[in-house]
Amino acid sequence: MCGINFKLALIMLIIIPVVTIAASIFNNMIIKLSRKQRRINSEITSYLNEGISGAKTSKTLIIEKKTIREFSDVVNKYKGVTVKIAWTQSAFYQVIAYAGALTLALMGYFGGMSALDSSIMFLFLSYSTSFFDPVLIIARLTNELKHAQVAAERVFNLNDIKPEITDSNEVIEKYGDYVNFKKENWEDIKGVLKDFSLEVKSGQSVALVGETGAGKSTIVNLLSRFYEPTSGKILIDGKDYKDRSVAWLHSHLGYVLQTPHLFSGTIMENIRYGNLNATDEQVYQAAKISHADEFINKLEKGYDSEVGEGGNRLSLGQKQLISFARAVIADPKILILDEATSSIDTETEYVIQKAIKGILSGRTSFVVAHRLSTIVNSDIILVIQDGKIIEK
Repeated sequence: MCGINFKLALIMLIIIPVVTIAASIFNNMIIKLSRKQRRINSEITSYLNEGISGAKTSKTLIIEKKTIREFSDVVNKYKGVTVKIAWTQSAFYQVIAYAGALTLALMGYFGGMSALDSSIMFLFLSYSTSFFDPVLIIARLTNELKHAQVAAERVFNLNDIKPEITDSNEVIEKYGDYVNFKKENWEDIKGVLKDFSLEVKSGQSVALVGETGAGKSTIVNLLSRFYEPTSGKILIDGKDYKDRSVAWLHSHLGYVLQTPHLFSGTIMENIRYGNLNATDEQVYQAAKISHADEFINKLEKGYDSEVGEGGNRLSLGQKQLISFARAVIADPKILILDEATSSIDTETEYVIQKAIKGILSGRTSFVVAHRLSTIVNSDIILVIQDGKIIEK
């Protein structure tokens, strides 16, 4: 175009920087609004999760209207931002389209005023159209890419978060990390722990009792290396557990929570999460040891029964028995039961007590409990108060 008629081509050269500046402004606006939209979307997800899990509480407290009002406010914020994004994208596209139309109009006007040959005019108009059509396509793709960019930012930000508990370079060199295991260097574990000047022999069961906030869960979290001691040491088989990898410790550790979590899928799949390489026979055996097979065999589809989202098709006691079976199939050397029977009825507790006896056999275990029936068979009972052992 410049070679044929520079003055007419100058129209295009003037329009291009204007379009570029406009694109930069609109792209920044779209990114800011998309980030805001993602943040509000996270709030909506949080409200949904909280609303579903706390539905019974909301009903008993008669706060449905308040909950709905708060949720509606968040949804309306999301709607407002989404409308702004749509308006900004549309305006961006229209600016490009109007720039193209303006270029054609100016070329037609100045070309007519200069009495240019019709073939040259046709050539310029054709070139201008050929230039702006791809630009319009790029504008549409840019809008989609900006949304993808913001979504990717959230993923990468999560990936970039560094864990607070990390292994030293020497430990990683010997034992590997969470991705690349060096199992050939992993020692077997007998389960001797020193904590609060306490020595626990292999296979012993330790009960931790005390009022809420006394420090029972802190002790088991330290043992699990969810925290690390600020002073003193935790020794397993006579060696500071910081001198081995976190993955090594967790591979030998079983943890049964007060409120067990099941994943959508079958009972068979949920038990097998404890050991993904386990055979069906091993799953059956784990269920038998934990006494979960008693209720599983009564179900129409048995081990192929769906548990529902979060295990909502099963009772709390049934979910707890499955979590015990999951712990058994993992065959941990150290087992932690954190208030595992506090939320169940007496009849279910009797079944679980039988399961606990089978599970704890031959394992070093730590049991956090309030009920006497849970701790009566422990080898050591510790009374914790304000983070200290006051009675043993």
